[in-house]
Amino acid sequence: MSDRDTPSHLVRLPQHVAVIMDGNGRWARRRGLPRHLGHRAGVKAVRATVRHCGELGVDYLTLFAFSSENWSRPRDEVVGLMKLFLDALQREVAELHENNVRLRFIGDLSRLSERLRRGMRDAERLTRENSGLSLQIAVGFGGRWDIVEAARELAERARSGTLDPAELDEQHLSDSLSLAGCPDPDLMIRTGGEQRISNFLLWHAAYAELFFCDTLWPDFDTDALEQALTWFGSRERRFGRVETLPKEEAS
Repeated sequence: MSDRDTPSHLVRLPQHVAVIMDGNGRWARRRGLPRHLGHRAGVKAVRATVRHCGELGVDYLTLFAFSSENWSRPRDEVVGLMKLFLDALQREVAELHENNVRLRFIGDLSRLSERLRRGMRDAERLTRENSGLSLQIAVGFGGRWDIVEAARELAERARSGTLDPAELDEQHLSDSLSLAGCPDPDLMIRTGGEQRISNFLLWHAAYAELFFCDTLWPDFDTDALEQALTWFGSRERRFGRVETLPKEEAS
């Protein structure tokens, strides 16, 4: 946890927050706007969330920007999203670097344009040594895809003789996943009113606190973020253990 002072109303901050950013399309539709303007409005919410998490002292933030299933959306929307990613990357990376944010992209990036992948690599290289907020952007990501890729890597290691299958454990699998090196999310937020995790971080969310809100992503501001963080602070996290009662209550 960061050494920064936590506001008094946030009694306990999560070390790692993951966000499913849902509702851009509905936000636009309710205003009679094309879907791409909803996605563009969502970039402002990303900027505010990243900035506020950094200010509060959250160590890790992982944003679900584009799922493996999103490739099946209409081609025009996908093309527009990819252009938006590239524009946002070119516009935001310098400020992220100035604010000591370490940027990392996770997911199957093979279907992205070479120009976009090059921009992602350059952004990761630029911010690699930063020591502030660690920001993971999931693009072309799916939790099942992630587990299958890890299993394939471990199977190859076993076949080559560098891994004894009898010694395979949870840590081996965890170290082969996209978020290797990051702690599991403590808090997973989903905006937009749906109450499911939609194939996001399936392995890592085993003990995450799940916060669902009706707020559409473009309207998700610092107050909405703090509402989720306040709720997290009220949770009793036992990780499967039995609650330990004070002696006078247990007797």
